[in-house]
Amino acid sequence: MPTWFEGMPFGIAVAALFLIVLLRAQATYWIGRGVIAGALHTRFAARLNGPRTTRAIALLNRYGAPVVTVSFLTVGFQTVANAAAGLIRMPWVRYTIAMLIGCAIWALIYATIGFAALDAAMALAAHSPWLLIGAIVLLVAVVGVVVITHRRRRSAAPPDRPEDARAR
Repeated sequence: MPTWFEGMPFGIAVAALFLIVLLRAQATYWIGRGVIAGALHTRFAARLNGPRTTRAIALLNRYGAPVVTVSFLTVGFQTVANAAAGLIRMPWVRYTIAMLIGCAIWALIYATIGFAALDAAMALAAHSPWLLIGAIVLLVAVVGVVVITHRRRRSAAPPDRPEDARAR
């Protein structure tokens, strides 16, 4: 746990984390809004049109604001989803409502199990770095199996709508 959290009351820790993630998410959204105007004509265009950004935009276009909220439960996709919301010019009020819910969830997670998991990983690394590496490999393997199983089941399922059949 960061030293500045030690001894801090839980409510203040959650509020501090909430403020941190709120500022970061809003900054990312507004950077996305500002970038779209000229960056697509620069060397950064490939990054903006990369697979992660394209996926985030597709999810936002399909599911809307809930993607922003759920992105706060992920590592890495959160920033891309916030920037993509700015890139597609999601209305600020809709984005902010979804973002506030996500920020609250993120702050609660990090104030409770998030830092506890980090402390456990650091303690495991201090005891044996190989155990930590093994635990990470096991976690990645489990997530990989779940994702692959989900994709196989989804691709084996018949299309729900006629436009889905045309897209295949």
